[in-house]
Amino acid sequence: MTHPLSRRSALLGTSAVAGLALWDRPAEAVGTATAGTAKVSAATFDAARERWVSLLAGGSYDSVYTDKAQAVDGSANAVLRKLKPDPGRPSLWPDLPLDDPRTGNFNRAYNRMRTLALGWATPGTTMHRDGQVADTAIMALDFLYEHAYHEGLDRRGSNWYWWEIGVPRALTDSCALLYDGLPKDRLERWLRPLRRWCPNPERRVSHPGVVETGANRAGKATAVAMRGLLTHDARLVKRARNAVSDLLRPTKGPGDGFYRDGSFIQHDVFPYNGSYGVDYLESVAKLIAMLARSPWEITGIGNVYDIVDRSFAPFIFDGLMMDCVRGRQISVQGHRDHHSGEKAVESILTLLEAAPERYAQRWRPLVKGWIARNQAAPTLPPLASISGAKALLEDLSVPVGPRMTGTYVFADMDRVVHRRPTWAYAIAMSSERIGAAEAMNQENLHGWYTGDGMTYLYTADLTHWNDDLWPTIDPHRLPGTTVDTRRRADLSHGKRRLPPTPWAGGVALDGEYGVAAMKLIADGSSLRAKKAWFLLDDAVIALGTGIAASDGRHIETIVENRNTHDWHPPLTQGDGWVHLSGVAGYALLDGADAKVIRDQRTGRWRDIDKGATTGGDNTPVAKHYTTILIDHGVDPRKARYAYAVLPEASIAQTAAYRQRIKVLANSGAVQAIARDNVLAAVFWRAGTVETADGPLHADGPCTLLIRRDHRRVRLAVSDPSRTADEVKIKLPWPVKSVGKSDRGVRKSKRAVKVEVGRSRGHAHTAVVHV
Repeated sequence: MTHPLSRRSALLGTSAVAGLALWDRPAEAVGTATAGTAKVSAATFDAARERWVSLLAGGSYDSVYTDKAQAVDGSANAVLRKLKPDPGRPSLWPDLPLDDPRTGNFNRAYNRMRTLALGWATPGTTMHRDGQVADTAIMALDFLYEHAYHEGLDRRGSNWYWWEIGVPRALTDSCALLYDGLPKDRLERWLRPLRRWCPNPERRVSHPGVVETGANRAGKATAVAMRGLLTHDARLVKRARNAVSDLLRPTKGPGDGFYRDGSFIQHDVFPYNGSYGVDYLESVAKLIAMLARSPWEITGIGNVYDIVDRSFAPFIFDGLMMDCVRGRQISVQGHRDHHSGEKAVESILTLLEAAPERYAQRWRPLVKGWIARNQAAPTLPPLASISGAKALLEDLSVPVGPRMTGTYVFADMDRVVHRRPTWAYAIAMSSERIGAAEAMNQENLHGWYTGDGMTYLYTADLTHWNDDLWPTIDPHRLPGTTVDTRRRADLSHGKRRLPPTPWAGGVALDGEYGVAAMKLIADGSSLRAKKAWFLLDDAVIALGTGIAASDGRHIETIVENRNTHDWHPPLTQGDGWVHLSGVAGYALLDGADAKVIRDQRTGRWRDIDKGATTGGDNTPVAKHYTTILIDHGVDPRKARYAYAVLPEASIAQTAAYRQRIKVLANSGAVQAIARDNVLAAVFWRAGTVETADGPLHADGPCTLLIRRDHRRVRLAVSDPSRTADEVKIKLPWPVKSVGKSDRGVRKSKRAVKVEVGRSRGHAHTAVVHV
C-alpha cells in the first residue's frame, strides 16, 4: 500500500520543521495531575480516553461491529485515495483549497481527517492500525496545522463555529483515535490552537460577552475535556465537567435550553430538538460515559434521562427524527431525518449502559422497536449497524416494543405531536415567542412556510420525508398551511421572523386527544387566518376561519402534498372526499371542492442550501407528488375550510367519515367539533357554541377538551394566547363538584374556573362531576 505522505516527505518545507518546537506542557501533566486535592495518574487519563475511542470506533472486532466497519472502511479509504497534498496551493485535497478560511474548507478538511482516523481505529477495517496510514495522518495533520489552523491565524470574517467548535471537535477526535500511533510532540503542537480558540466551554472567543448555551456549550465541553485527557491536564477536564453539568438543569426561559415540557430552543427562538438538541444529547451522553468512574464523573444526571423521555422520544418515529424540530437542517443534503435519528438512537444506547432500571426497562423495548421497524425500509441506512444496536436486537429477553402513542403539546416551542399505533402527526406553529423559520449560512433558503402551521404525517412509508423531498416539494404548498401564492425571494441570512401574535399552542387529554391552534399573520402579505386542529384517535380535523387578504392574489389551503417517490399510486375521489392509496383519506366537511394536482417535480439540493460546508449538489432529482388543496380565490374576505385527514383509512371509511364527525362551530369566536363523547373547542375570545346537550361557553381565550363518561367529565384547558388570568367555563351540564384537578381549577357556582395566568400556555386538567 502506498500513501501520498510519509515521514520522509518534504512537503512541509523548512518552516514546518522549525514549527515542531514543543510548547511547555502544564506542570500537572507530567506523571500525575491534580483533580481537586487528589493526584490523578496517567492511567486514569488514558482509561477515560480509551472509553471515548470505544464510543467512536467500537470495541473488539466481532459480529456487532461488522456492518459499522464496512461503512467506515469505505469512507476512510475514499478520503485516503483522494489525498493529493499541494503545499503551493495549499491543499490536502484538490477540492478543498485552504487559502481562504471563509470557504470553510479547513473545517471540512479536519472532518476528513476524522474520517481517516476513524478508519484507522475501527476494528475490522482494511486500514486498522496500519503503520503507513498513521504516517500519512501525521503528516496531514502537520500540513493542516501549518496551512489551515494554528494559534497565529486570523478568522478573516469566517464562521466562528468552525474555529471554536467544528475543528476542535474533529481535531480532538482524530488525535484520540490515532493516539497510539502518534508522536506526542506532534500531538501537543496540533492541540496548541485550542488554547486560543476553545479554552473555555462557557465563553465565545470570537464574540466576547456571549455565553455559550445548549449544543454549542456541550460541543465545546467535549473538545475541552478531550484536550485535557490527551495532554493529561486535569484542570481542563474539570472545567468541561462543570460546564456540561450546568446544562442538565431545565430552563424557565425565555431563550436557549431544555424546558420542562420537553421543548428545546437554540438561537433564542427556534425549536431544535432534532438538530442542536441531538448534538447536545450525543455530546453529553458520551461525556457521561467517558468520565464515568473517573475523578471527573458527571453527577446529578437524572435530568438527562428525563430529557430523553420528554424531548427526544416523542419525536422519533421508527428511528427517524421528525423534521418539525430539525430547523434549517432539513435543507442539508447530508443530514436527513435518518441521520439525526441515528445519532439520537446511538446516544440513547450509550445512556442505557448506566441508566437506572426504571428507565432502562422502558427504553430497551422502545429502542428495539425503532431499530426493528427501521430495518424494514431497505433504502435507509441500517440502524442495526450502530454500536450496541445489534446486541439489543439479538437479546431475546427484550421484546420488540410497539410505537409510542400519546399527544404531546410543547407549549414552549409551538409544536404539537399526536401519535397513534400506526401513524403520527406533527404540527409546526410560530408566534411572537417562536420563530417561523431560521435561515443561516445560506441554508433553508425556501423554508418560508415551515412554521406557518405545516403538518407532518408519518406512516409506514419511512422514506417519504427523506427521499429528496425538500428540494423537490413545492415550497409554496406545504401540507397544513394557508398561503398567499406570491413569488418569494430566498430567505436571507439570520432572518428571524416572529409573527406579531401570541396565539399558538394547544392542549392534550388522556394521551388520545388534542387541540392545536394558531393565528396566522403572513410574512410580507395581508393574509390573515385562524387555524385549528382537533387530534382524535383515528383522524385529524382541520378547521380554518377568517381567511382574508387584499393583495390581488389567490389564497390556498394545502390539505396534502405527498411525495410518492417514482410513481403515482391509485387515487379515488368521491363527493367531498379523496383517497390516496397507501397514505390516507381526506374528507371535506363543509361541502367545499378540493383541487387535486398530480405531477412530477424536479429540484436540486443546491437550490435550498448554498452553505460553505453544507451546500447541496447541482444534480437534478425528480419525485412524484399528489397535492390536494382548497382554493379560496383572489382576495377572500371571510373564507373558511373544514377537512379531515384519515391516516391509513380505507376508501369506504373515507367516504363515510362525514357522518361520524360534527363541526359545531367555525367562526372568528369559536371553532369546535364533537365526536361520540368528546367535545373539543378553540375559543379565540369569549363565546358560546351549541352542543347536543346544551351550550358550551367560555368567557375568554382558551383551548378546551372535554370527555364525558356518564356523570364524570375529564377536562383539559390551556390559554395559548397567554393573555387571560382566569377563564370561566360553563359546561353543557351543571357542575356539581370538582374532583381530582391541577392547581388553579375550582368550582364556581355551576361552572368551572381555571387560573391560566402565568401558565405559559400549559394545560390544566380536572375531573368534574356533573
